[in-house]
Amino acid sequence: MLAQPIHHNNPFPFFYVDAAFSDEQCAALELLFLQDSAWQHRDGAFYRCSLSDVTEYIPATFQAEVLGRMHEITGLPLVGRVVVTAQRMLPGQAIGIHSDRPLLGYEMARLVVQLNRHWQIEHGGVLELFATPDSAAVFRVTPEHNKAFGFLLHADSYHSVTPVTQPRQTVVFNFWHKANTPELAEHLQALFDNVRFSELPTALNAVATAAELSLPEATTFRAGTAAVALQRWGYDEPTIVAGYQHSTGLSNCTTAPAETYAAVLLADWVAFLYRDSFDLTRWLLLQRELEGMAPFARLMPIWQLCLPE
Repeated sequence: MLAQPIHHNNPFPFFYVDAAFSDEQCAALELLFLQDSAWQHRDGAFYRCSLSDVTEYIPATFQAEVLGRMHEITGLPLVGRVVVTAQRMLPGQAIGIHSDRPLLGYEMARLVVQLNRHWQIEHGGVLELFATPDSAAVFRVTPEHNKAFGFLLHADSYHSVTPVTQPRQTVVFNFWHKANTPELAEHLQALFDNVRFSELPTALNAVATAAELSLPEATTFRAGTAAVALQRWGYDEPTIVAGYQHSTGLSNCTTAPAETYAAVLLADWVAFLYRDSFDLTRWLLLQRELEGMAPFARLMPIWQLCLPE
């Protein structure tokens, strides 16, 4: 299964396998397109296809085997959650250039398996990869039967699918990073429910006003979100101000007491994740900065979700 993956880093990290599964496994996946399941039809300006969640039809043992291979191939700490989607494209349909950022609680990696017997180049449906949304394709992956394409989701993972002249069948396996789970998303949605920056301590007013005059709104808005996290975790005014300044880049807290340092870093991370997306590089930095530090009592719930063992 998924033997001898061929890795590439340009235009973003991905791999492909020419013969992903056994004939028996492919035949079982092809049956998914005959199931009487609900299909969602997308007919937008750039995304035209039909999708169906077929996870329930995939044996747990097969899901676990694919998950294990994806863990080995990507090196990512993936949780035991797999969602499988069948995708069908009909003649004339295409998917425009886009990237799939791993937003809060979203999947981190995908494996796309093609199930198109007797595919010919004139059938179209080629997966194209781009360095930017305005550039020419850097790499092309043909939808030949049993070929698999795997990649990590991030803001610059630009790709598209060329128009098809024959039906195109694809099964997509979705995988979650252990530090960006739906459970974390639920926790942060509750943490930041009914946010009002006016409720932040007055000690922050002068600092925030000065920052707003010189920094982008997105930066100060995220810093305000970090301050809210610290306030709702029960920290005092100096810590809240320190967290705001850290998130704006106006200062750092490397000389602060251990708990203040940990709280500020975690607040900065959850604010970024909540307002932007999961960034693997930033998460690895957070993990390295807090490595070896014992979780503090009031930070325990968020620590366990953001930095699970």
